[in-house]
Amino acid sequence: MEPRVAVLRMEGTNNEQDIKRAFEAAGASASYVHIKQLTKHAPSRLREEVLDYDVLAFPGGFSAGDYVRAGAIFASRLEAVCGDALEAFYEDRRPMVGICNGFQVLVELGLLPGENGAPRKGPGAALTMNENDRYECRPSLLRVEDSVCPFVEGYEEGGSVMFPSAHAEGRFVPGEGSSVDALLEEGRVVFRYVDREGRVDPGYPWNPNGSPGGIGGVTDASGTVLGLMPHPDRSVWGFQHPDWTRGLDPEERGDGLALFEGIVAYAGEA
Repeated sequence: MEPRVAVLRMEGTNNEQDIKRAFEAAGASASYVHIKQLTKHAPSRLREEVLDYDVLAFPGGFSAGDYVRAGAIFASRLEAVCGDALEAFYEDRRPMVGICNGFQVLVELGLLPGENGAPRKGPGAALTMNENDRYECRPSLLRVEDSVCPFVEGYEEGGSVMFPSAHAEGRFVPGEGSSVDALLEEGRVVFRYVDREGRVDPGYPWNPNGSPGGIGGVTDASGTVLGLMPHPDRSVWGFQHPDWTRGLDPEERGDGLALFEGIVAYAGEA
């Protein structure tokens, strides 16, 4: 059967359609699930249960207007309405992926980068304002690192991919007791920003937010929770590439499709 993907949303998320289409292109059955549908206040015909799904996807956007901190209100409301179910989902090692604002939500939930191989109470890292204090929207090149994440097996280790970036608060800063070097040693860094020559963390504009070590995406110790700031959901087909009018086939696969295929394959085998 096709793995079932819940694309979680609330007021302010705005990349639901992109991520839903990406999962459908990868062979999954994807549905929008509003956070209100996870509460007992929703009409019974609309009510949803997190544990009825095989994958949780947290899309990009500006949930709750990014008040307090980006992703903080979305995370707090999820914890309030389905915290136990989220914990069970994690313990089952079912895939969770957060893109852009979704990455921020996973950090606020304590799922990324985690602590001692498990979630922690409260964030253990920060996604802070871009180093240049500006919103950045540009194509980003990333190197696929040697990591514990099974979702990237469709990529060549050390190869580069193009995922567009579109964020203002994307600078990943490890929390107290962690470091870029430790995350690299543990295989927790999945993507790092590079330039056209493949040099890691070459500075702005290749690293659009100033993340130390050029970190663009990380996973937890289990490898089943993935967060990244750039958008693979906006790089599924050739026509989404910024150079598609310069001789590229608009119907060709984009660099992002293999990531969603990897998630779907893992969910189908779990």
